[in-house]
Amino acid sequence: MSYLKTRSIFAAIVLAFASPLLAGDDPRHERHELMEGVGDAAKPIGQMLKGEREFDADVVMASLETFDKAAAQFGELFPPGSETGEDTEAAPAIWEDRAGFEKALATWSDAVDAAIAANPQTVEETKSVAGPIFNACKACHDDYRIEDE
Repeated sequence: MSYLKTRSIFAAIVLAFASPLLAGDDPRHERHELMEGVGDAAKPIGQMLKGEREFDADVVMASLETFDKAAAQFGELFPPGSETGEDTEAAPAIWEDRAGFEKALATWSDAVDAAIAANPQTVEETKSVAGPIFNACKACHDDYRIEDE
């Protein structure tokens, strides 16, 4: 086999293995980006609840839809082998207590579903449905996230 052909085969193999990482297919990166989106969607709701932003039911529903899309994907982004690296904030408890983690995600997802079904049209209605969502977020973070220092 010629040197050039061997080098081409080697390059193809390296590219095949590196492509998913370069394309953003790393579950650690995907879950980080997904939660960044959730955090961005939570901000306007928090601002409305604090009176720092005028209430907008459309913005609330858009945020809830972002939460819903994240809830549908998030649990799948913790496969074995993604426990470390990429500065992950995922706690080992996710893999050690998978049933508890799945239950925490289901609690969050159920709270999001209930909020969407309620279709809040006022700050007071939003407070009543956002509370369970944010409480579920906090509970999951307390047990399954390593806080970034």
